[in-house]
Amino acid sequence: MESYALLIAATLNAGTVLAIASLGLLINEKAGIVNLGAEGIMLCAAIAGFATVVHTGSDWLGFAAGMGAGALIALVFGLLVIWLNANQYATGLAVSLFGAGFSAFAGIAYVQEKIPERPNFAIPWLGDIPLLGPALFRHHPMVYLTVVFAIALIWWLGRSRAGLVLRSVGESPESAHALGYPVRHIRLAAVMVGGALCGLAGAYLSVVYTPLWVEGMVAGKGWIALALTTFATWRPARVLLGAYLFGGVTMLQFHLQGVGVEVPSQFLGMMPYLATIVVLALISRNPQWIRANMPASIGKPFYPGS
Repeated sequence: MESYALLIAATLNAGTVLAIASLGLLINEKAGIVNLGAEGIMLCAAIAGFATVVHTGSDWLGFAAGMGAGALIALVFGLLVIWLNANQYATGLAVSLFGAGFSAFAGIAYVQEKIPERPNFAIPWLGDIPLLGPALFRHHPMVYLTVVFAIALIWWLGRSRAGLVLRSVGESPESAHALGYPVRHIRLAAVMVGGALCGLAGAYLSVVYTPLWVEGMVAGKGWIALALTTFATWRPARVLLGAYLFGGVTMLQFHLQGVGVEVPSQFLGMMPYLATIVVLALISRNPQWIRANMPASIGKPFYPGS
C-alpha cells in the first residue's frame, strides 16, 4: 500500500508541471492564439529558475524568474503574431527551437550545480495520516496552488466580465473590436500570462520536480501540455484531470520497474507520448464535437478595420 501512496504522490507532482503549462496555454487559446513555443519557453524558464535558486536559495524567487523569462519570450512572440501578423504556427516552432538552443547554451555553467536542500513540506496533522498523508498532504505548496488556480480560472472565465471579454475575443475578435474592446492588447496580455505560466511550469520542473539542470530536461512536456488543451476541450477542470492522468502514466513506468515487471525501459519511456497520440486520435474521430468546444477564431490573425 505504501508503494501506491508514493505513486499517487509522484502523479500529483508530475501532473502539476503539465497542469500549470496547460492552463497557461488554455488562456492563450481562449484569446484565439496558438503558441507552439511552450517547449522552448519552459526550457528557458527552467534554466532561469534553477540559476536563480542556485544564487539566492529561494524557490519563490526562482519561480518569479521563470515566470519573468516566460512572459518576456511570450511578449516577443505576441508582438510578432499579433502586431506583425506572422504565422502563429511557424513563429511558435521558431520559439521552441530558439528556447532549446538558448537554454542549452545558458545552462552550460549549471550542469553540475546543486540547489540548497529545502525543508520537507507537510500540512500539519493531515501529513501524519497513514497512507493518505504521504499521498496527498506532503507536497510543495505549488501543487495545491495549482488546484486553487484552476478553480479560480473556471470562475474567472465563466463568471467575471474580464473572462467573458477574453472569450469573446477568441470567439469573434471583429465583434469585440466593434464593441470597442482593444482586441490586440487583450490578446497580448493573454499571451504574456500564458507565457508566464509556462515559465512557472519550467521553473517548477527544474527547482522542485527534478532539482537539477540538464539540457533538454523538459523532454516533450510542452508538447503534451499543448495536446492537453485539446484533450480537455478548453476547460480548466478537464485540463487539471488530464494533467494528473498523464502524470500518472509517466510515473507508472517507474512503479512497474519498482515492482519487478519485466518491460523494456524504452517502451515504458514512450508511454506518455503514446498515450498522447492515442487520446488525440480518439477525440479527432468527432470533429463536430471539437468545433463545438474550441474558440472559433483560434489560430486566425486579426486585422483591425478589415
